[in-house]
Amino acid sequence: MEPVAEAVQVLDLVIAGGRVVDPETGLDAVRHVGVRDGVVAAVSESPLTGAETVDAAGFVVAPGFIDLHAHGQDPASNRYQAMDGVTTALELEIGAYPVDRWYRRRGGASLINYGVSVSHQGARIRALGSVFARANAAGTFSLGESGDDTLYRAASDEELVRLRQLMERGLREGGIGLGFGLSYTPGVSHRELLRMFEVAAEHEAPAFIHLRSSGEFRRGGALAPFQEVIANAAVTGAALHVVHMNSTSGALAEEALAMIRGARERGIDVTTEAYPYTASASLIESPLFDGWVDRPREAYRRLQWVDTGERLTPETFERYRSEGGWVIMHGRSEAINEWIVGQPDVIAASDGIPFSQGRAHPRGAGTFARILGHYARDRGVLSLMDALRKMTLLPARRLEAIVPEMARKGRVQVGADADLTIFDPERIIDRATYDAPDQYSAGIAHVLVAGTFVVRDGALVEGVEPGRPLRGRHLVQE
Repeated sequence: MEPVAEAVQVLDLVIAGGRVVDPETGLDAVRHVGVRDGVVAAVSESPLTGAETVDAAGFVVAPGFIDLHAHGQDPASNRYQAMDGVTTALELEIGAYPVDRWYRRRGGASLINYGVSVSHQGARIRALGSVFARANAAGTFSLGESGDDTLYRAASDEELVRLRQLMERGLREGGIGLGFGLSYTPGVSHRELLRMFEVAAEHEAPAFIHLRSSGEFRRGGALAPFQEVIANAAVTGAALHVVHMNSTSGALAEEALAMIRGARERGIDVTTEAYPYTASASLIESPLFDGWVDRPREAYRRLQWVDTGERLTPETFERYRSEGGWVIMHGRSEAINEWIVGQPDVIAASDGIPFSQGRAHPRGAGTFARILGHYARDRGVLSLMDALRKMTLLPARRLEAIVPEMARKGRVQVGADADLTIFDPERIIDRATYDAPDQYSAGIAHVLVAGTFVVRDGALVEGVEPGRPLRGRHLVQE
């Protein structure tokens, strides 16, 4: 009796004849990609057979884009992110507190993958006994309100002990590292920040940091905030990620990045990111704007109110500050911005603000298409491979030590998660603008999360939620 041949497992999906770009192996060639059970099962020079086939001829087949810095953690924002090729969007700068409550409210399923860091600010207002913390029972989190005194005062020794306990609790609830918004908590002493770096180092959890405002240093200057956190990383051994270096470094971008590179060359685990726009955004009621008194009228003209698109005056600034809301801050150099975008070791991250509240900053809808279309293709400031590496492999590697599942993302390889973005390299471009931010990017043909289409033939797929939560490895299951 002849032995029965083992049944050949049929592929669920074949992505046929696309230009497969895998930044880890350097592959950049026409290949056929097979997907089975949400995982890449084959990358073949020869044609494959599956239950379904998508013709990808003329398209780039890339790992799904990973955004480390996405404040838009809601279904409305996820739609814009998916249409920009994003398959994983994480809130790691400001984070959330309590962490477990944040994950429970997300409900376990989403259009794209999601996750959050432990919010230092959120834990701090609890450790310091803030009224704001008690009023914030809903668990959502903002960049702070200037009326909350805990944002401005130093923590006592007893409060630092409590703060440490709360931060560690956040890690046990699955927080992806520790998130700091130092410009929004001006009361944080240098000693407190050093103690928090010690927590990060002891738990091998990265610290994601919005740097302190340069004016908080006696001599000021854009380099001082970088020096503080790099020194803390050096003496504690904590992994450090500096968010939106373009927002902080200004005209000293080259020097700031040289410091980061120098630290890395000497064994300090430090990375950074930037978004491809010359304007930033923040909440007008936050401490960031406390010093805006008697500035020249032209300074207010550089501020744009998100809800209406209008440029501000001293009078409208005061009115909106009392109301609260998002404001865009214009004025940075495009030449410096282009130089930063062109640096292959600066991770691409959007810092996108939520679309759930209406209008937003265009970076929440167009960051990745803008880098690929405007800067890589049209301006030629970096190669396609380098551009994709900045938005796939580098952010995945940044997180692998704290989120082991990230070792299966950011790649197009057998065994990798089938989080894939398929786009037309000749057509991809951002369409969101400051005046019309709610515009989907063009040229994204298909986006898959765990092998499920969330974008197909250039349109969102309704009724699918293949995205799943990503949590830090310190999660304690109860």
